[in-house]
Amino acid sequence: MVKSKNLSVRITYVVIHLILIMLGILCLLPFVHVLAFSLSNPGKAGAGLVTLWPVGFNLDAYAYILREPKFISALWISVQRVVLGTSIGLFFTVITAYPLSKESQKFRMRTFYVWFLVVTMLFSGGLIPTFIAIKSYGLIDSLWALVLPSAVNVFLITLMLNFFRNLPKELEESAFVDGAGHWVILFRVYLPLSMPSLATIALFTMVNHWNSWFDGLIYMNKTDHYPLQTYLQSIVTKPDMSKVANLNELLNVSSRTVKTAQLFLGMLPIIIVYPFLQRFFVKGIVLGSVKG
Repeated sequence: MVKSKNLSVRITYVVIHLILIMLGILCLLPFVHVLAFSLSNPGKAGAGLVTLWPVGFNLDAYAYILREPKFISALWISVQRVVLGTSIGLFFTVITAYPLSKESQKFRMRTFYVWFLVVTMLFSGGLIPTFIAIKSYGLIDSLWALVLPSAVNVFLITLMLNFFRNLPKELEESAFVDGAGHWVILFRVYLPLSMPSLATIALFTMVNHWNSWFDGLIYMNKTDHYPLQTYLQSIVTKPDMSKVANLNELLNVSSRTVKTAQLFLGMLPIIIVYPFLQRFFVKGIVLGSVKG
C-alpha cells in the first residue's frame, strides 16, 4: 500500500513538473520569436520564414536603433522613472504600513486610516479629474507626473502591513526595553527581516513603472519627454524609417525588424532583473497576505 502511494506521488510530481515545463516553454516562445525576428533579414522576416531562429542573421536593426536619439532618450527617462518611482514607492509603502500594522489599542486612528485607504482603492476620481489635478500641480511634461500619482499603492501597503504583523512582537518589545524608538525599530529591526516582502513590492513597482505607457501619452506634450513604453507605442503605430543611413542598410532593415528589436530591448531590463527578485516573490506574497 505504501509503495503504491509512493509510486502515485512520484507520478503526480512528474506530471506536475512536465506541465510546468511546458507552460514555461510557452511563456518563453514569444520572447525567442521576437528576438529571432529582430535578428533576421527583413525579406526573410517579411516572407514569414522566421520562427525561433534568425534567418539571414544581421544586427542592422539594432545598429539603427542605437543611432536613434529618441530611443536612447526614452530609455533613459524610463530608467530614471523606475529608480525614482521604486524608491519613493518603497518609502511611502513602508512608512504607511508600519503604523497601520499596530493594534487599535496602540494606534487609535488605525481603523479610520485603513478605511480611508480602502475607499481610494475601490473608487477613483477618473481620468479627467486626475489630469486636472496633475496639471494644477504644474507637473505636465515633468518626470514627477509619471512618478507621484502612483507613489502610494494601497495593495502593496496591505501586503507590507500584513508582513509586519506576522513578525514576532517580542522583537519590538525587547527593542523598546533597550531604549529604541519607532524609527530605530522600523529601520534596524523590521526592515532587515522584511527582505522578501520588500523585494516583492519592489518587483511589482518596477514592472508597473517600466510597462506603463498611457500616462506618458497624456501627461507629456513633447515626444522628447516620452518614457520608453510610450515611445514604443508611438513607433509601433507609426514607424519612421527616414533615418536609414544608406541604401545597403535599407536592404537589411525594415519597419518590422526595427519594431521587434525595439520591443525586445524594451523587455530586456525586466527580464534581467526578474530572476534576482523572483526567489523572494512567492515568500513575500504568502507572508504578506495570510493575516488581515
